[in-house]
Amino acid sequence: MPKSIPLVLFVAATVAGCQRAAPPKPSFAEDLAAITAFNAKYLGSINAEDIKTLSALTDDDHIILIPNRVPIVGKAANDAANGSAFERFDFDESWAPEETVIDGDLAYQRGTFTTSSVPKAGGDKRVVSGAFLRIYRRQPDGQWRMTRDMFNTDGAERN
Repeated sequence: MPKSIPLVLFVAATVAGCQRAAPPKPSFAEDLAAITAFNAKYLGSINAEDIKTLSALTDDDHIILIPNRVPIVGKAANDAANGSAFERFDFDESWAPEETVIDGDLAYQRGTFTTSSVPKAGGDKRVVSGAFLRIYRRQPDGQWRMTRDMFNTDGAERN
């Protein structure tokens, strides 16, 4: 037997032994539960004015599209916008997801929301409702993060 064959067999066996099977893909139910838990944490952070947690739950390239405004692009810009809003208002927001689609490492969710805001400097409570569409990206560690967020309002503003 040529000397190179045992070496080739050794290398092949070593490489085969080092290869790990990919972890099993989560089921739709597991991914949906993870996104639901993510949303509870994200929404809780909005209502608690917890900018640090909100920031940790978004991708670095997060983009939010707000009606009649230029897009807010990137985590730093998103953090600044949230910080500014939290300085001026107290929020109470709720979401009602209506559709969630998960495809590999991307997911989107469509639903409705209601947000009430009260100026911290005094003034009337403002209540706005509408529809949202969010895109989530699975991170290398398996956690979901929000990467895109857009919404519109239904035009009915009330106190």
